[in-house]
Amino acid sequence: MRYKRVFLIVLDSVGVGCAEDALKYDDIGSNTLGHIIENTNLFVPNLKKIGFLNTLTMSETDNIDAYYTIAKPNNPGKDSLNGHYEIMGIISDIPFKTFNDGFPIEILNSIEYVTGRRAIGNKCCNNSIDIINELGEIAANYGSLIIYTSADSDLQVAAHEDVIPISTLHEYCEKIREITLREDWRVGRVIARPFSGKPGNFKLNQLGRKDYAIKPPKKTVLDFLNENSYNVIGIGKINDIFDKEGINKTIKASNNNEVINKLTNIMDKRFTGLCMANLSDFDTLYGHIRDIDGYAKALEEFDVNIPIILNKLETDDLLIITADHGNDPTFKGNDHTRENVPVIIYSRNFISPKRLPVLNTLADIGATIADNFDVSNPEIGKSFLDNLE
Repeated sequence: MRYKRVFLIVLDSVGVGCAEDALKYDDIGSNTLGHIIENTNLFVPNLKKIGFLNTLTMSETDNIDAYYTIAKPNNPGKDSLNGHYEIMGIISDIPFKTFNDGFPIEILNSIEYVTGRRAIGNKCCNNSIDIINELGEIAANYGSLIIYTSADSDLQVAAHEDVIPISTLHEYCEKIREITLREDWRVGRVIARPFSGKPGNFKLNQLGRKDYAIKPPKKTVLDFLNENSYNVIGIGKINDIFDKEGINKTIKASNNNEVINKLTNIMDKRFTGLCMANLSDFDTLYGHIRDIDGYAKALEEFDVNIPIILNKLETDDLLIITADHGNDPTFKGNDHTRENVPVIIYSRNFISPKRLPVLNTLADIGATIADNFDVSNPEIGKSFLDNLE
């Protein structure tokens, strides 16, 4: 069967067990979902009913409401960009860099040289307002740039907008983006983070935020859909990840709840094509800071929304739920973990959904979407559309 609309939800960092090459990344034993279940009283009955928990063991269960399996990562690295690139069918041979222990002095010197501003901070911080509260007064008094990373492949630049206008901060970030294109400094995104206010009451200017990503190295399934006049809707950070390539409608959202609200609103609209959403809170708010209980609560909140999402699907809609990598909140460090990802496929038309064979690459998801809309095949991936009955 062909589907008029495909909804693809990426649960950012919800891995289901270490990948075959986890040793290469020093991630043997990681299991994001499995360890959350072991350490909490996770209650996700709706996700359980669509086979989500079965992806941990790939056990077969009767009376399941969706097809389920896991997909193995192929692209090197364990960052969000390469994970999403692979989902959409392209090989990216070079992993993006992370700098959890701070950026090299050469980067800081280069930033100071091209901006004429002092760079302060230079550490990992997963909550931007925390480092702004810590260093915002110094930045405002001396016209400094607060440089930090979120433990993802990013370099964030915060500045007080009364001292450094937002347009100037954007110009600085364009220059910093050029600096970080060097292979040994290659971060996925440079992010401008303007803020305002006084000490004790600093506020981020979300409208002034701007992401400077790297364009995908090749065309993705998103491009092929767009070139064939299909709707390609990105919700949340999807637009930033693909640097606008192939996406013809962008919907901003700053947290999981907002993403889900925007998604369910779009589900009420008439369109033909793909809507792709990323739920980033799992990764940024809980995985990186190793907050097991917070991660579990976020999964339970998503679970509550599953019936709403399923009920809004039309008979000719297809829903796919997956992830881009792992970020085990029980694991050492604060980095992503190299894990297999769950793949859940749901339609109202399925007669007897069941376990599918393991997918050898995340790109099988993109290949299936391309197959459904009869557009060019991606360079990697094999469609499983014919297995859905």
